[in-house]
Amino acid sequence: MNSKNLRSKNENSKVTPPKKTKAKKNKPTIAITIGDPAGIGPEITLRAISSPKVLRMARPLVIGDLKLLNRIAKKLFLPLPSPSMVVNISNIKGLKAGRPTRESSVAMIDYITEAVTCVLAGKASAVVTAPINKESAKLGGFKFPGHTEYLAHLTKAKNFVMMLSGSSLKVSLVTIHEPIKKVPSLLTQGKILKTIEISNEALKKYFGIKKPRIAVCGLNPHAGETHGGGSMGEEERKIIEPAVDKARIQGIDANGPLPPDTLFYQAVRQEAFDLVVCMYHDQGLIPLKLLHFEDGVNTTLGLPIIRTSPDHGTAYPIAWKGSASANSMIAALLQAAEMAK
Repeated sequence: MNSKNLRSKNENSKVTPPKKTKAKKNKPTIAITIGDPAGIGPEITLRAISSPKVLRMARPLVIGDLKLLNRIAKKLFLPLPSPSMVVNISNIKGLKAGRPTRESSVAMIDYITEAVTCVLAGKASAVVTAPINKESAKLGGFKFPGHTEYLAHLTKAKNFVMMLSGSSLKVSLVTIHEPIKKVPSLLTQGKILKTIEISNEALKKYFGIKKPRIAVCGLNPHAGETHGGGSMGEEERKIIEPAVDKARIQGIDANGPLPPDTLFYQAVRQEAFDLVVCMYHDQGLIPLKLLHFEDGVNTTLGLPIIRTSPDHGTAYPIAWKGSASANSMIAALLQAAEMAK
């Protein structure tokens, strides 16, 4: 990785938003990575940093490759990024859309490292990360399951939670990028309780919810028929329910384990809960993406920094074609700016 060598060249980078934009006072500077250079990350970043909504709320500081951004901007007839908005830490040559290389894979990791460094050094208030492809990242020596785990490593955070959110639903995950067959063995009372605690604190601190109402999913169908002797599984009675009880003893308004097949209806249609704690990745992401495929935001809770991300992937087939939606990226930037306040 070469971010350390290049960092000194960009220490004085400042952001100068367009004069015509009516800006709010004390706008936070948001470090934005362009993600996988071969994916849609550069395009959605370019679209997001030219959004009037974003520029009213934040000062974008793009971590990436200035020549590549200019190349894509010209190709798609998008506004060219101001050099003062970009911390240029790579110069990828010969890259083609949808075809990552080892050089681009190393760069996408460097972008993340540099963005976190900027926040920890006080040069930015939050990090927004454009999507990476985990398999492509391995070409550059990436050894982590995903963004979330790498950010926890960089910030030395021991307890962290992935939260996905939209206007009508928020979900937090107890386990993240794990095979389904491993999930039951990974669930512990402590891990579930910590997910509830971190989610509860974030809702109060960043989202202004004084008394969060948190629902906790069961793992098995019908939540294991918990009250009928656990005929469909023992995890609810032995692990999940005790964790919920401990959270309630702390004064947290937690409810569960509840059957997921009806829980999301209660959370969304009846507005009975502010957040749903899910046992595994797809249990939470399927309903979230059904409702917020284009504007969902991924937030990492429990870090010493604020980090959000669009809730989608690199979309190689449509990279650099001008058809990628920046809605989720814009939503991630706006949420990061709100959280930073």
